[in-house]
Amino acid sequence: MSEITTVGLDLAKNVFQVHGADASGRAELRKKLRRDQVLAFFSQLQPCIVAMEACGGAHFWGREIVKLGHEVRLIPPAYVKPFVKRQKNDAADAEAICEAVRRPSMRFVAAKSAERQAVLVLHRSRELLVRQRTMLINAIRGHCAEFGLVTAQGVRGSRDLIERIGQADSIALPDMAKAAMMLLFEQLQALVRQIQTLEQRLLAWHRQEQASQRLATIPGVGVITATALAASVTDPAAFRSGREFSASLGLVPRQNSSGGKDKLGRISKMGDRYLRKLLVVGATSVVRRARNADTAAANWVRSLLDRKPARLVTVAMANKTARIVWAVLTRGETYRSPAAV
Repeated sequence: MSEITTVGLDLAKNVFQVHGADASGRAELRKKLRRDQVLAFFSQLQPCIVAMEACGGAHFWGREIVKLGHEVRLIPPAYVKPFVKRQKNDAADAEAICEAVRRPSMRFVAAKSAERQAVLVLHRSRELLVRQRTMLINAIRGHCAEFGLVTAQGVRGSRDLIERIGQADSIALPDMAKAAMMLLFEQLQALVRQIQTLEQRLLAWHRQEQASQRLATIPGVGVITATALAASVTDPAAFRSGREFSASLGLVPRQNSSGGKDKLGRISKMGDRYLRKLLVVGATSVVRRARNADTAAANWVRSLLDRKPARLVTVAMANKTARIVWAVLTRGETYRSPAAV
């Protein structure tokens, strides 16, 4: 058997599939492994390139296999799919991964450390709690509307609504309904405290992470966005340009071009939707402030608003912010605002 130089590892919960190939690409190994056999198998294998799809658990296995002397490369699942031959199964997936990693134009996902993954867990947990907070507020508002109690939307409006619930008598609001709403209010208060705790932990990490602090100097990038970007983008050099980084987040137009005719549509919405959402939300704030500001960015925004809808300008600003993020991370500098013309 020739020396194995490339291994495709198809990850799973309990049963893993391995496909090994030599320098010429010829298959030399096809093997199933139980979860507790994976590290023992790679510890006996000569150092080689181990490729996996960038999915749940991939960063953990990447860190563990690197410790054994191998080079780990993570591939986006969408880039592996074209290499699957006919029927889809674990063996075919492992072979496709092994084939995809050999392509010179293949793009890879940088492996994350345990610390950065922990920061992203804080973000995902906060996002879930914020969504649950919104659900509770909407439920309370909907129930109160049945009894003629209506206030403004948002968290501030909900506070006024809670006060009105507490002051309402049994005629305006029956005791059974009032008791149920107060239970929802108690749960809402608990969620608010939990969200604040997570935000405090993110702020503490932000204050000790230089990259996150540099990102926070960019207009439209606050602590939440800065920590999410700093934890997610571990290797900005993996992108050749700011546009390529912006494209990885789905902030560039989708192309349907042929025959030399360029046809651009809406943004592709590929990549990390959480980072894209944060950038768009931050860009919305920048666009609103640009109406009364006198900076180069504000002038650019106003010129677009004269010709395009506000939402389109917001996404264009998010695209611009993503390119600035790449430049700040790549150069290791803080943001410098250009002078107004």
